[in-house]
Amino acid sequence: MRLLLAAACALLLAACAGAPARGAAAAPGLRVVTLNIYHDRADWPARLPLIVAQLRALDADVIALQEVLQTETLPNQAETLAAALGHSVQFVSVDGEDRARRYGNALLTRLPVQARDWTRLAPYEDGRSMGRARVVFRGQPVEVFFTHLHSAQNGATVRRRQLEDAADWIARSTGDAPILVMGDFNARAGAAELESLAGFVDVYQAHHPDAGPTTPTTLNPHFFPDLRGRIDLVFAEAGRFDVRDARIVVDTPDAAGTWPSDHFGVYVEVTPRPVGASR
Repeated sequence: MRLLLAAACALLLAACAGAPARGAAAAPGLRVVTLNIYHDRADWPARLPLIVAQLRALDADVIALQEVLQTETLPNQAETLAAALGHSVQFVSVDGEDRARRYGNALLTRLPVQARDWTRLAPYEDGRSMGRARVVFRGQPVEVFFTHLHSAQNGATVRRRQLEDAADWIARSTGDAPILVMGDFNARAGAAELESLAGFVDVYQAHHPDAGPTTPTTLNPHFFPDLRGRIDLVFAEAGRFDVRDARIVVDTPDAAGTWPSDHFGVYVEVTPRPVGASR
């Protein structure tokens, strides 16, 4: 835990040191969102336009989605959102491509993609996976990993095993490009099992040092009146990014009281440092 906190402080200080001079126009950083879309529950047709509108307003380069569903009667939700936003889509599921019902995670992006891959996460009986895309941001590759971990509140041991497996796969799958890891971790920020992501920094925490594990929450209180937690997270490889912004998003209902999802999203804006830059 001390490693994560120290890295967060270092990353925040680096971000401040790398800020543009007063009055200088700075190009936007890499804008990233992670959002659990709650599959087809709670009136998906009514929620869909809310998600589209709020994601479009964020103008994100990369969007990770969890709880993505497709069935015989429901088109793949990630493909629907990607078409509305003008993004490409990578859908990852342990359900075979020959099955009518498939459930998993997705990555939407408007950036060029050099490579895509995915893996199952041990223990395999839990049916979890991690996807990977190497995107190109202003000529520089960035590795993006996305996942959705075991959901039981008492499942820290399973999540730790999944993250150990994920960390091993990340190490074997990447080269020199800076790395982002994001998704629904089903573990509150700072939880012990997240220590398996050694060398990565919780970007929201780095930008908001006073944030706690439950305040703010990414669990929508309308759906979780007695449960709070910032479990939807974006991690950045320590020393490889400057942090520009981090906030809770996709958190506004419409006039009829319909919410986009049972989770709120997390938006971060970071600037990857050039490969070989001092850490």
